[in-house]
Amino acid sequence: MIQFIDGACHLAVHATPGAKRTTVGGSHDDALKVSVTEPADQGKANKAIIKALAKALGVARWQIELLRGVTHRRKTFVIADPPTDLAQQVAELASMS
Repeated sequence: MIQFIDGACHLAVHATPGAKRTTVGGSHDDALKVSVTEPADQGKANKAIIKALAKALGVARWQIELLRGVTHRRKTFVIADPPTDLAQQVAELASMS
């Protein structure tokens, strides 16, 4: 779900675009579940996922970049200059139902 590589964090995400509400929490196939209300159209959902992750993890949006999975539900995001407690935050979010 989370790997630290060269000072950055790689985070696996299972995305659900077009949801009734935006949520970050739970896990699916060793990835953090993120649901957003934006549709999977012209990158709108990906931008909404970045915004939701930034808020949930307490980092700036510019620190989060989509690395893989532009058009897929399974995505990998890179978080630059992650906080020291990021792994703990992700574990707590993943344990939510």
